[in-house]
Amino acid sequence: MAKFIIVVMDSVGAGEMPDAALFKDEGSDTLGHIIEAYPNIKIDNLSRLGLCKIKNLKCDGPVTGAYGTAAELFAGKDTTGGHFEISGLILDKPFPTFPDGFPKDFMEKFEKAVGRGTLGNYPASGTEIIKQLGSEHMKTGKIIVYTSADSVFQIAAHEEVVTLDELYAICEKARSMLVGDLGVGRVIARPFIGGEGHFERTKNRKDFSFEPPGETILTAVKNEGLEVMGIGKIEDIFAGVGLTGRNHTRDNDAGITATVDAIKADYDGLVFTNLVDFDMLYGHRNNVQGYKEALEALDARIPEILDALRPEDIVVFTADHGCDPTTASTDHSREYIPILVYGSTVKAGTDIGVRSTFADIAATAAEFFALRNWHVGTSFYKQITGGCKI
Repeated sequence: MAKFIIVVMDSVGAGEMPDAALFKDEGSDTLGHIIEAYPNIKIDNLSRLGLCKIKNLKCDGPVTGAYGTAAELFAGKDTTGGHFEISGLILDKPFPTFPDGFPKDFMEKFEKAVGRGTLGNYPASGTEIIKQLGSEHMKTGKIIVYTSADSVFQIAAHEEVVTLDELYAICEKARSMLVGDLGVGRVIARPFIGGEGHFERTKNRKDFSFEPPGETILTAVKNEGLEVMGIGKIEDIFAGVGLTGRNHTRDNDAGITATVDAIKADYDGLVFTNLVDFDMLYGHRNNVQGYKEALEALDARIPEILDALRPEDIVVFTADHGCDPTTASTDHSREYIPILVYGSTVKAGTDIGVRSTFADIAATAAEFFALRNWHVGTSFYKQITGGCKI
């Protein structure tokens, strides 16, 4: 037995899906447009893993990994639905969105339940809404509620006005109330600091997700008596379900370090990592240069991840949706995701093609762990290994 490692490069999409127009995402291509903007981008390690076969990149030497892309069956483009599908749980309907804000009667009940008034209650960029309402929030103590094109109920509060413990408790109350037709994918705590004109969000964000309504590869592996380590916001996305260990890192660099440590640790099982900075700091803020530099920073540490692998281990680098920073939109985009696979048993240069669902990743993990009762997705394990195992 060994480890199967999934590293989600949050929002690093590989080009628009055929139905992108339904999501107002025509022309979106997160990776492609960043490469176009910075043709000398230094991501040689990702390129050699197979990214050069997916996107217009130079490949310095032979391809060392297996590569392909995957479409999403879930009719959405949010973090929860994307991660659930990667884990083999394909939701049958999208989470509700609230382009006109949340219903008045719900907001009144929510305010009464948490003992604070609210400001906002409309779709907005998180950085912009604290500029608009941060000062009023500090004067009144009312919390800032906002949403986006995604299925989210976000609550922003200054850490000197609302303690983190209170903010998280407020979010837990919101999560318990947002059910049925109001059942959003995520409630998100968005704490910030600073003064008027200089408000800044902190890394104390916390997501409170919709609990997985069915089996995932996490629960399946855990039920086999193996370890399941969640790194980054994986704990939040899956509401802790299926995990035996967790390391709630809050940025890419710490997430990569934790992933390397988990690979080296003396146990067998699944390591599931989310690298949040691409999406949170750069995609949603249309920061093309920052996104490019974050890709380069990850690329520089790819050798650490690969060098940590044991002979039996397999690592998959992928994404959960797009968030093209070159478009006018600051929201997620409906895109294919890249799949780059590496390990000593993986046949270098194998093209796994365009997969019909993100769930093929979970199916591959299931075959890797020899799980007999897994029936979601189509495994590419034999395609990339020839069926061999050390």
